Amino acid sequence: MPGVTSDSGEFNSLSIVPHSLETQTPRVYPLRTRRAAPPFGRVSISWARGNTLRVSLLQPEGADSDGEVVEVNLTNAEGGEIPEAQRRRIAYGSVTPFALLQSRKNPMDELQYDKTWWVHVMEYSNEIKSLLGASKSYITPTIEDPKALLKDVEEPTSLKAAWELMELFYADKQSQTWIPERLLDWLADFDCLLSATQPTFHARLVSFQKALVTIQEVENYPEYWEVMSSALAVGWLDIVVKMLRLHGSYQLDQLGTREIESGLVEAVALLISQMPRLRPHISDEKLGECYSTKPEFMKAWEKWRTQITKLDCHPYWLQCDHKQTRVGLKNMIQIMLGNANVLSNATYHWIELYISHLLYIRPFTVGLESMYTLAQKCMHLKPITNQHKLMGLLIGILEENTEVVLAECSRSFGPWMITHAVELLTAGSAQAEMLLHEEQSKIGGICIEELHRLIYAQILSSHALTWNIAPIYLTSCMKQGLGLLENLLYKQPVQHHQVLLKSIEICRLNGIDYVSRHMMKIAGVHYWKHGKKGSAVFWLQQAQDEVRLNRIAKHLFDFVGKSVSDESFKQWEGMIELLGTESKTAGGLEFLKRYRDFRRSLQQVQDGITTDDARKTSEALISLMKNPSTPQQFWLHLLYDSLRLLNWKDHPLLNVSQTNLLLNKLQELSLARLLPGYVDADLPPEAFKSVRRALATNLGRAILEE
Repeated sequence: MPGVTSDSGEFNSLSIVPHSLETQTPRVYPLRTRRAAPPFGRVSISWARGNTLRVSLLQPEGADSDGEVVEVNLTNAEGGEIPEAQRRRIAYGSVTPFALLQSRKNPMDELQYDKTWWVHVMEYSNEIKSLLGASKSYITPTIEDPKALLKDVEEPTSLKAAWELMELFYADKQSQTWIPERLLDWLADFDCLLSATQPTFHARLVSFQKALVTIQEVENYPEYWEVMSSALAVGWLDIVVKMLRLHGSYQLDQLGTREIESGLVEAVALLISQMPRLRPHISDEKLGECYSTKPEFMKAWEKWRTQITKLDCHPYWLQCDHKQTRVGLKNMIQIMLGNANVLSNATYHWIELYISHLLYIRPFTVGLESMYTLAQKCMHLKPITNQHKLMGLLIGILEENTEVVLAECSRSFGPWMITHAVELLTAGSAQAEMLLHEEQSKIGGICIEELHRLIYAQILSSHALTWNIAPIYLTSCMKQGLGLLENLLYKQPVQHHQVLLKSIEICRLNGIDYVSRHMMKIAGVHYWKHGKKGSAVFWLQQAQDEVRLNRIAKHLFDFVGKSVSDESFKQWEGMIELLGTESKTAGGLEFLKRYRDFRRSLQQVQDGITTDDARKTSEALISLMKNPSTPQQFWLHLLYDSLRLLNWKDHPLLNVSQTNLLLNKLQELSLARLLPGYVDADLPPEAFKSVRRALATNLGRAILEE
C-alpha cells in the first residue's frame, strides 16, 4: 500500500523509519506448461499486453514437441492481487474507520472495554471489508440457465480473504460457536484464489461446467458423480442438489421406466437439502436446516444420520439397474456418513479435506478445540508443494501462534494489512494484545503495534498521492509519532501552494502551530529568493516573523521611488496592499503603506487642493516623522517632497511644536551624516538647505500667528 516512488536523491532521505530495499527477496513466477518439459533448447522472453510476459520455450531437436508459448502475469502471480490505483483508494478509505476506532479507545473504561469493544471492532471491520470488495459467492445458482452451476462474478482478492479470516477467528464474538460453518462460507467465496497454486474443487467445477454444455446424459459420465461428491464433501449443498436435478431420470420421457432410480436420486437430494447446520441463520440460496444451540443440533444430527443409514440399507438399491447412479449415490451416502477414505478422495487440498471432516466426522466442534490437530492430520493426508499465502495465515491462526500470524500478514499482505488487522487480532486474543503492546528495548522502546504503524506511515509518506494521510497513523503512535510527523512536514515542498496549505491544516489539527509557523517562514524565504516578493511578504506575515520582515523592509526601501512623480513606485503597489493595517504582522514594511498614502496626498497638493486637505497632508507628514518604523534615510525625502506644504501661502500648516519636531529630526540627520557609512540621499545638493530654510520660515510664521 501504495508502493514506494522513485526519487532522484537518496531514498533514505525520505524515510522516517530507516530501512533498505536490499532486504527484499526476489519474487518467483512459476511457468505452467502442458507440453514442453525441461531441458529447453532456447528460451525467449518478450512483453505481451499489460504486465504480462510472453515466454517462448523451444525444445531441442529430437524432442516429442517443438515447444510451447506461455504467458506470465507479473501482477497476479497468485491471483487476487489489487492494482496500484485500487490500493490507494483502499488506503484513503481506511483512514476514517481507523481514526474513529482510535478515538473510541481513550474514553472507555476497562469494564466497558471488555464488554462492548468487539462491537466497535466489528463496525470497523465491516467498513474495511466494504473497501476490499463486495461479498459475492461463486456457488450462487443461476435461474435462467439450469446448467449454469457458477455465477460469472468478479474474482475476489487475497487481501479480502485474509481480512475475513482474521475477523472470523478473532473479532466476531457471535460466530465463535459456529466457526466451522463460517469457514465453509469462507472457502466457498475464496477457493478460486487457491486455484493459482494447487488443484481445487472450484477449478474442477469450472472445467466441468464448460463441458456440461455438450453432455446429453450426464449420469453416464463418471466426472458428473465425481464433481457432485466433491461438492458434497466441501458443503456446497445447493450445487449438489442442482446437479442431481440434471439426472436423466427426471426427464419426462423417463419417468415411467426409471421410477426407482428417480426415487433414490430424489431421496438423496432431500436428505442433502435437510442437512442440519450449527449456525443461527443461512442465506436463501443455500440449503440446510439451521440450529442455533448445540443440544438442538445434536438431536437433529442423530435423526438425520439415522435416516441416511436407513436409506443406505434399503432394498431398493438392488432394483436400481443404472450402475453409475447406484455407485455414485452410494458414494455420496458414504460422504454424509463420514467415511474418511471417501472424503479424502473427494477433496483436492487440505483445507477442503479439513472442512469435510468438520462437517461429517466432527460436526459438534465448537470454537478452536483441537482444530489445529485436525489441520495437521489433513495436511499430512494432503501434502502441498507450493503453499498459497492464505494457507500460511490460516495455519498460524489455527495454531494460535500470534508471531506466525503477524509474520504472515506482514510478509504476504504488506504493511497496510498488518497495521489495520492488528485491531482484529488484539480484540480476540489476550496473548496478542500483550505481545503487541509490550515495549521492546530492541526497537527503541516502542511496541510492535507502533512499529508497524510507523512503517506503514513511511510508505504512505514516500508517495506524492498519499503522504497527507500518513499523519493519521503517526499521531496514533505515542512514543515517536509526533517527532516523525514534524520530520515529515518539514520535508514537504513549500513551493507547492496546495501542499503547504495541507501541511498547515495538519499542524492545526494536531496542535503543533510552532511547526506551521516555521514552515511559513521557510516558504517566505523560498519565495523571496525566487523573486516572488509578494508571496514572501504574505507568508512571513502569517508566521509573524518581525525580524525577516524588517530586513525585507530595509532591502525594499532602496528600491522605492525617491520623489512624488517617480513612476517606479507603482510596481510595489500590489505588495503594499498585502501589508494590511496591523503593524504587528507587517514589521518594518508598515512604513511603505503609510508612505504610499502620503505620496498620494502630496500628488493632490501638486494638482491643487484646498487648505483643509493640505492640513490633513501635513498631519500625515508629522505622523510619519513621529513613527519609529520610518527609516532615517527617508526623513530628508519626506521633508523635501513636502516643501510646498512648508511654504503654504495662505498661512502656516504646522504649528510651533510640529515645526520644532521636524527641525530636531533634521538636526539628527545632520549629525548622522558625519558618521562613517552614511550614504547621502539621491537628492539635489541644495535639498538639505532648502528644507532647513523652509522650516525656519514656517517657524517664524507660526510664532507670529500664535
